[in-house]
Amino acid sequence: MKTILTILVILFITYTGLAQIAPDKYFVQFTDKNNSPYTISNPSEFLTQRALDRRDRFDIPISMNDIPVNPSYLQGVADVGVELRNPSRWLNGVTIFTTNDSLLTVIESLPYVSNTLKIGSTKSSNSSKFNNLVRDEPIRNEGLKSTSTMDYGLSYGQIDQLNGIDLHDKGYKGEGMVIAVLDAGFTGVLEHPVFEYLRNNNKILGTKDFVYKDGDVYVGHEHGSMVLSCMAAYLPEEMIGTSPEADYWLLRSEEAPLENIIEEYNWVSAAEFADSVGADVINSSLSYFDFDMPEWSYDYSEMDGNTAISTIGADIASSKGMIVCNSAGNSGYLVGAPADGDSVMTVGAVDINGDRAGFSSIGPTADGRIKPNVMACGAGATIAVGTSGISTNGYGTSFSSPILAGMITCLWQSHPEMSALEVMESVMESGSFATAPDNYMGWGIPDFSSADSILTSINPPLNSKLFVSAGPSPFKNQLQIIVDTDSSEFINLELINLAGNTIMKMGYEVSRLNNNIIINSGLTGLPQGVYFLKVISKTKAQTVKLLKG
Repeated sequence: MKTILTILVILFITYTGLAQIAPDKYFVQFTDKNNSPYTISNPSEFLTQRALDRRDRFDIPISMNDIPVNPSYLQGVADVGVELRNPSRWLNGVTIFTTNDSLLTVIESLPYVSNTLKIGSTKSSNSSKFNNLVRDEPIRNEGLKSTSTMDYGLSYGQIDQLNGIDLHDKGYKGEGMVIAVLDAGFTGVLEHPVFEYLRNNNKILGTKDFVYKDGDVYVGHEHGSMVLSCMAAYLPEEMIGTSPEADYWLLRSEEAPLENIIEEYNWVSAAEFADSVGADVINSSLSYFDFDMPEWSYDYSEMDGNTAISTIGADIASSKGMIVCNSAGNSGYLVGAPADGDSVMTVGAVDINGDRAGFSSIGPTADGRIKPNVMACGAGATIAVGTSGISTNGYGTSFSSPILAGMITCLWQSHPEMSALEVMESVMESGSFATAPDNYMGWGIPDFSSADSILTSINPPLNSKLFVSAGPSPFKNQLQIIVDTDSSEFINLELINLAGNTIMKMGYEVSRLNNNIIINSGLTGLPQGVYFLKVISKTKAQTVKLLKG
């Protein structure tokens, strides 16, 4: 009995000790980036060449939110005695872990600290965010579905539904493109045969764990592996993904057992990393609305595209020239963050017959915008499971988003000169509900062959493009547009926001002597942000990016 009591005492002490040392997590917000060793004029110190090439290709300037957090600020916080995680240049702050909350007073007294915010706890979760994604139903037998180039096996239906086979047959399978996958873990990727081609051809560019320090993303959860298979699988006669030739970064931002708002901060850090390494497309099969701590949960009014931390990060990611694809969510009644973002391609779920899945979250957003944007197969999707299995019973917008993301990557590969916004617009314009979008299906199921044609039609040869200058940028209540032309012609102007919505449309007759257009009405009330001015004549087109100040 004495021995048993001794063991119980030891266990109690061990348990209570562990409970005491479990850290709380906070975000430390800095006031500025003054006296930083990094400068806008030398971006190669914090962005890869591929990231810089993307900025150059689409005329995206280096800005202050590209500058890393001031290292001296980070050191000052670390010197207080806390552990630093995931500095964020976009949010200008850092996540800290500490078991001594009294240190927050010291940190908040530092002259360059604006505030601190608790973002994580060790409270256990009843979260079911990754439950019931694979149902115990018979495998759907489609037979072997082959084309002139590939035998898709069980995944044929979900690609054919998007009319994506045509792009693949033309040779556009994602080669040269980079997709960043933000998820909860990638168990099975190193073993599953559908990823053998990915592994053998060095198409996994790298991994990074934003949840566990020095963590192994291949351990912990297979949600990311199932998601990845929708894009990257290549096992002819069994399963082929929508973008099997793309390169991938596997980034863990989600802590599967918990539902803490820190995951949104992790999401932003992962998106920043994706930008810095030059990713073209982000797929995020994640959604945030309810958290373990009620005070972190959002109200519907906050799903306005401007409030949630991950949504803010997604909009910044889009402003850097990337396409962000995000699952609409599986609540059935409203989209979560960052799917509420106005520059996010939000993807809902349909079954293989094109009918909306009842769980697929709907719009509108709190500010009245239509969501989702488009739909893809997420009810009965073909996915890889475990270390060797393939199932046709994948249920969730977790799968419709990567199926769509892979196809949009192939489309962009075929039109590399087009901006992210133009590619997204073409996909929405090709949708089955494009003439009457609604908050259940958005713009509908895209037709990627049609989207390809749309981009081809608005992208004439370079030597036939108009030479257009427009400014100032940022503008306030007036725009001046100068068209360099040698002949008399009629042009159409469209001002488009980041969500792809046409804000205004007008037409002008221009000539060599009458080529100066002034727009001084309708601009004052526009929200600040990024806009695109599209100038179109009968045979020519050009898009100019502008900032509204």
